[in-house]
Amino acid sequence: MSDCPLLPNHFAGRWQTATDEGTPLLDPVKGTPLVRVGRAGLDLAEGFAFARTQGGNALRAMTYRQRATLLGEIVKVLQANRDAYYEIATANCGTVTKDSAVDIDGAIFTLGFYAKQGDALGDATCLLDGARIRMAKDPVFQTQHVMSPTRGVALFINAFNFPSWGLWEKAAPALLSGVPVIVKPATATAWLTQRMVKDVVDAGILPAGALSIVCGSSAGLMDQLQPFDVVSFTGSAETAKIIRSHPAVAEKSVRCNIEADSLNSALLDPAAAEGDEAFNLLVSEVAREMTVKSGQKCTAIRRVFVPRALYAAAAKAIGAKLAKYPVGDPRNESVRMGALVSREQFNSVTAGIAQIKTEAEVLFDGSESPLVDADASVAACVAPVLLGSKQPVNARVLHEVEVFGPVATLMAYDDEAQAYDLIRRGEGSLVCSLYSADPAFTARATLALADSHGRVHAISPDVAAVQSGHGNVMPMSLHGGPGRAGGGEELGGLRALGFYHRRSAVQASVAALDILAQTATPFTL
Repeated sequence: MSDCPLLPNHFAGRWQTATDEGTPLLDPVKGTPLVRVGRAGLDLAEGFAFARTQGGNALRAMTYRQRATLLGEIVKVLQANRDAYYEIATANCGTVTKDSAVDIDGAIFTLGFYAKQGDALGDATCLLDGARIRMAKDPVFQTQHVMSPTRGVALFINAFNFPSWGLWEKAAPALLSGVPVIVKPATATAWLTQRMVKDVVDAGILPAGALSIVCGSSAGLMDQLQPFDVVSFTGSAETAKIIRSHPAVAEKSVRCNIEADSLNSALLDPAAAEGDEAFNLLVSEVAREMTVKSGQKCTAIRRVFVPRALYAAAAKAIGAKLAKYPVGDPRNESVRMGALVSREQFNSVTAGIAQIKTEAEVLFDGSESPLVDADASVAACVAPVLLGSKQPVNARVLHEVEVFGPVATLMAYDDEAQAYDLIRRGEGSLVCSLYSADPAFTARATLALADSHGRVHAISPDVAAVQSGHGNVMPMSLHGGPGRAGGGEELGGLRALGFYHRRSAVQASVAALDILAQTATPFTL
């Protein structure tokens, strides 16, 4: 594999190449090797210690405004190299250009957002959480809650579907908080993450140890965590269980954020009619969510709930939209949907479809059309599949199994209360979208479903032209969800900084609190 370069890791403040051959990363359409990654020979203890001391100390010595400036400089570097990132995404992720933009430009936008938010925090080194409270009759003794950056590292164990955004949506609030980052990208698509880190490191923007990347196996990374470190994981519920039960979390109380499986829903107003604005908005959004990044989004619509009377009409309309998505090699400009990231994911998705079929009928199957410039025996391409159930009340699999690909299930409901109950059977999701022209229904449905969802996205005719999309995660809004979705929280504007800070109650004289306040800024949400 001499013609397949081995990408270096940036760890302990220097570039280090694995001492073995590493793992090849493949083109998911052609099946050909592109680059290799590995971490054999890395001294994990050295790298984590270097990040904590060198990276952490240097970052914490800066103010929020200074760290925000660093984020702005990272934005410039990433923008200057966008073309290279798109080429890597096409080759290694199998995505068409518009889908790569969700990952690449979404990351740059998020970094820019936190650069502006951080600048507004000013030249402070800690945050004041709320107002002072008197603790005695004499007002000289009061308490003030303060948030300080944690003196540890932030370990990110990321998923394969967003190698760009998945890094920067976490790193932006971490670096702004003053916490050094160690990222372990999913191996299948690690090339894009590694290239972005390389560009930023080579530009000399960040202090040594502030940003590290370890490609390949994650074995032993959790063992390096200490009490003031934090870990953020995006991936399967099975891996999440392992992380939660690891001694670092269970015994050392390392702060842990999890984003796992999510059976996200779309709900059409029971008062909707075939062909009206709400109906058409749902149809368009479902088709879009099924096909963007080949359905490989943790926020993609998996379950679609419509009034029973509209089941057949919705199936026909969504199927007609999906039929307009040629699938194949993203290098062909006629292709609107590319590949899954690997044949492993191909096998997982096809097995998942078979499992869903045990409780649902096939309403649309895009595999009836040939792939474009792709060999079906080699390419990790799965065409959109819309399944359906007229009796979702009797189903179990439909509410428990997420197929991480271009697959959704249409379900009929009889009344509003039943729809809410069926949606809740997902046991916690990242997002639910509502489609209605009636603001009263939207408000009512939001209150009924908000407790089981990290985000409720309401699409009505008056916001149709400006709404951000069911599956698009925006940095000013919360990302995460209860229950099955992992119970974590990310983003949400400055709320994201809370994960990387420690809150402490300072009980002292007003004179001491006044001096403390000179180096702090009020933290209001």
